[in-house]
Amino acid sequence: MSRAPRAAIRAEVAAIIALDELEAEHLQASLAWIDSDAELYRREKPATPPEHLSTYFALVDEAGMLLVDHKNAKLWLPPGGHVDPGEHPRDAVARELFEELGVSGLPAPAASFITRTEVAGHHLDVTLWYALPASRTLPLRYDQTEFNEARWFDFNQLPYSDSDPHLARFVAKLAKIIA
Repeated sequence: MSRAPRAAIRAEVAAIIALDELEAEHLQASLAWIDSDAELYRREKPATPPEHLSTYFALVDEAGMLLVDHKNAKLWLPPGGHVDPGEHPRDAVARELFEELGVSGLPAPAASFITRTEVAGHHLDVTLWYALPASRTLPLRYDQTEFNEARWFDFNQLPYSDSDPHLARFVAKLAKIIA
């Protein structure tokens, strides 16, 4: 794995077109953070440094998306994880896709959404969201140490109240991208 220069991460973030005012704020704050001398990667769990890169990737088809029932978070979330030191977020998606779902070979397109979310009151995840087209027949082997279940949901049945607070906005953005 090659080390991702800060410029490559900045380019990934700068290419995102904001859906709404909140995403525009998250985008500008994230670019300012990347342009600073701050560390971008988590070195120690759970919160060192207190702001760091993470990813979500949503396996999607025309009718819905796959979510995982995350044991620690007690939420239905898109799979994903923290970006390792020197790793490009797209490489993190490929790594996490294999580690969490046992899937390899799906290309990660450019990030389509960005959020800044305070987690457990002690750190900030700067999360790049990726939409990966996939078939519901794709064989999955989800990480049973991390997840209770992995399940496809139709878009009209997503468990928004038991998920990431930005999931509905991500789905709204997907609808605009797909339309």
